[in-house]
Amino acid sequence: MRTVGVEEELLLVDPESGEPQAMSAAVLARAARDDTEQDVFEKELHEQMLEFATHPQSSMESLHAEIVRCRAEAAQHAGEIGCAVAALATSPLPVSPSIGVNRRYRWMEEQYGIATREQLVMGCHVHVSVDSDEEGVGVVDRLRPWLTVLAALSANSPFWQGGDTGYSSYRSRVWQRWPSAGPTEPFGSAERYHRRVADMVATGVILDEGMIYFDARLSQRYPTVEIRVSDVCLHAETAGLIATLARGLVETAAREWRAGRDPAGPGVSLLRLAAWQAARSGLTGELLHPETMRRMPAEAVVRALLGHVEEALDDLGDLERAREGCARLLRDGNGAQVQRALLEDTGNLRNVVTECVRHTQA
Repeated sequence: MRTVGVEEELLLVDPESGEPQAMSAAVLARAARDDTEQDVFEKELHEQMLEFATHPQSSMESLHAEIVRCRAEAAQHAGEIGCAVAALATSPLPVSPSIGVNRRYRWMEEQYGIATREQLVMGCHVHVSVDSDEEGVGVVDRLRPWLTVLAALSANSPFWQGGDTGYSSYRSRVWQRWPSAGPTEPFGSAERYHRRVADMVATGVILDEGMIYFDARLSQRYPTVEIRVSDVCLHAETAGLIATLARGLVETAAREWRAGRDPAGPGVSLLRLAAWQAARSGLTGELLHPETMRRMPAEAVVRALLGHVEEALDDLGDLERAREGCARLLRDGNGAQVQRALLEDTGNLRNVVTECVRHTQA
């Protein structure tokens, strides 16, 4: 049974006004004091962000419970110093992000300028265990076309600097400003993967391997494939669904690799178009079907994803969970749809943020 872990980045906000608060250092200090035996929370690029990482879990029920627990602990630590946490992938309200006091972050600001200063975006990264780098690269090569469906399901960033962007996931568009971000061509072997990474670092354009921001990559720290396309999800159950589908994709791709099936799917140019379409439409319009690269209703593409991973999910005992989660999202909407509905109901973005604080703990 492959284990799964999740990293979530949360936005720190004022509980009354909804405005982002540069208080991550204080929250981390409070967490360190209260949870001396745990190492769950981490600093991020901007002081308005807080990250946590779950432990690896083989049970999706256990993973969901840990995501809920970590969110609750983040809210508790933040509340003790007068702020709150919101699972929003961008700030709906205007903000001037504060870059953390860290040599690495200062290098990034000097190297990339405004692209670094504007990277106040919150994602959800899913780690799925693999047996070796060879299997991991085989997986990365074969799941490429399906990642845009995860991006559409998780889309949770329609607003930016006080206005509607017209996108469901504007976070993903901001993220693409990094020079190493995005989809990849098939590597073919672990040796070629590592050679490509070494060549990229050797250019000096990026600092080190930690700045390899592929949509899916081999983790530096763990024996996992790390899938990095998703917005942080407004609801914990959506994060659990993304993790469930990610494990299904990894298991399906690993079986294809073991069977000697060549990687299917289009090149990077078409994958970029599919990613843009997913960011623009989310679940409200059309997506590019991963197998044909032609526009189809989002519901049909989600069904195609479920069909692609059905055998693996059934073997893992996750098929009904995945079906029910996808049906719920298609019925009730993803985070972007919920945020827009909240704006329509409440009339202003401050209320959107404060309501999303509540949704984060739901």
